[in-house]
Amino acid sequence: MRKEIEQILSPGGAIAESHPFYEHRPGQVQMALAVAGAIKTGRHLCVEAGTGTGKTLAYLLPAIFSGKRVVISTATKNLQEQLFQKDIPFLEKALKRNFSVCYMKGRGNYLCLNRLETIQNAAYLFSPHDPAYLKKIKSWARQTETGDRAELATLPENLTLWQHIDARRETCEGRKCRNFENCFVTRVRQRALESDIVIVNHHLFFADLALRREDFGKVLPDYSCVVFDEAHEIEDVATQYFGVRISNYRLGEFLHDARAALAETGESSELFSRELDRLTEYVKAFFACFWGKEGRYVMRPSGGGSGARRGPAGCGNLDEAYKNLRVQIGAARMAFECLPVKNDNTEALIRRAREMESELAEILESESNEYVYWYEIRGRGVFLQSSPINLAPALSGKLFAEADCVVLTSATLSTGGDFSFIRTRLGIENAEELIVPSHFDFVRQAILYVPRNIPEPREAGWCESAAAEIRALLDASRGRAFLLFTSYAQMRQVYESLRDVVEFPLLMQGEKSKFRLLEEFRGTPGAVLFATSSFWQGVDVQGEQLSCVVIDKLPFAVPNDPVVAARIGRINETGGNAFYQYQIPAATILLKQGIGRLIRNRTDRGILAILDKRLVTKSYGRAFLESLPPAPMTHDQAEIRQFL
Repeated sequence: MRKEIEQILSPGGAIAESHPFYEHRPGQVQMALAVAGAIKTGRHLCVEAGTGTGKTLAYLLPAIFSGKRVVISTATKNLQEQLFQKDIPFLEKALKRNFSVCYMKGRGNYLCLNRLETIQNAAYLFSPHDPAYLKKIKSWARQTETGDRAELATLPENLTLWQHIDARRETCEGRKCRNFENCFVTRVRQRALESDIVIVNHHLFFADLALRREDFGKVLPDYSCVVFDEAHEIEDVATQYFGVRISNYRLGEFLHDARAALAETGESSELFSRELDRLTEYVKAFFACFWGKEGRYVMRPSGGGSGARRGPAGCGNLDEAYKNLRVQIGAARMAFECLPVKNDNTEALIRRAREMESELAEILESESNEYVYWYEIRGRGVFLQSSPINLAPALSGKLFAEADCVVLTSATLSTGGDFSFIRTRLGIENAEELIVPSHFDFVRQAILYVPRNIPEPREAGWCESAAAEIRALLDASRGRAFLLFTSYAQMRQVYESLRDVVEFPLLMQGEKSKFRLLEEFRGTPGAVLFATSSFWQGVDVQGEQLSCVVIDKLPFAVPNDPVVAARIGRINETGGNAFYQYQIPAATILLKQGIGRLIRNRTDRGILAILDKRLVTKSYGRAFLESLPPAPMTHDQAEIRQFL
């Protein structure tokens, strides 16, 4: 395998012959050989591959030649699609051979034939347009090979109807389902079983990993190797799946499906209807205890007797509301269990009710101190959650101890040239390590600007000073800038300060979809984009159109966020220093991601500006500077203008 990879990536190799803009990259070869060695010998590997390394080909080639089933997990669906629709076909053409590759999404992306048959008989749907949408979906269902929602490009992105016909785990009856053989999830899983390379995203991978010992929900086939691209996002994503989450939306869907199933069975007894009506009222009363201002909040000890042990602060009737809800879910479940004739839908409802009873108890009654219990209010939704404070034990046992080889790669995986942070957070005990420097010449291509004469971000006057700094930077760069903020509020405040005094076209996150904003930015001379977290990572704008990236401040996580606060508390309680062991490394990795938006090829040049003087005035600023690209730093805007 080693000789094949070296030959393919050599200056006269198959890639060079097939790619008109090919550049030989020694770092790419070094990474590819390290990945090949890890897969062959069954070792774990951490690789930080700087911008421009070409890490995609560096892990695809070893995976293809390994002869083993390799799962490749990406942070986004966009990168999944790039791998499957662009990179794999390119390699097949360059190497003149076909590969056994499958592309999988989460269950919610696929149509459920069983639910589609059921909803066809519904007396009403969810909007006046739904009958027309349903007709289009039914026609498409007879033709599609994949059942993938993405094929329905003309349907609205947030179509409520889809939530009632998708193949989510909660409603799945597995092998008991009458449509099991024709099920699109069954089909894609069969394709995966027949494939050597399975391309997924982190959400699907960890949803599957958390359920691998259960009958329902497991989607991925067994594998021996996993490659995580954008591996710095693993902790945040995996946390969502190794806890428990329940919401008013989920209970609302249960009630809707219960009434539909009742009508389908012909059981229309007044007693059964009253049970569901009572459950509807108890759901409203229970979630009303949590209702308030949008945000994320820790659940406090409730002082309740035999009911909830925790809940929102200051809610006196939670105990009674919780008892009523718990009893009534059980009553609805028993009513379905007593039906003389059951079908797939009623069996699924019985299982769903049991799960909700168990999960509510786990969130509100559990005595474990290994989880943080919290709730979020977002729009019309109330989401109750338990999240592991320390994810390392779960990943160490379920992932790193089970897979022969796990490769973690990202442009931002180390801090100060050290992998100890990511290894500690994810529970990696033994792994090879490799840092491949960026292919780009940051000394020549970029300049780092940090103003000294600016208040600290929490001090009065920072926003006005930041707006003045940005205005001068935009004049120097002639627009062509990403302005990246750590909060929506700060973004809007600076935007309002500049909208009438800046001559360049201004775009702001939230006004249009991310795809459309990027499209407009690329196509509008001198455009300036105001954006927050979702534009810090995975965004690629090459050429002069992006010549300046401004970051408002060091991106420390919000310390009173329930999960962040619990992790800080746990580290400090056990004798550590959370600021240096957790907060600074996490912020460093995110800062490196934001800065990585600027230089995307060897001809790019531009300004990196961080409007936070703590980078040079605080002792911990050195920890950030040691991890940044080696661009020359200045505090003088005159040098910025001269550089450009």
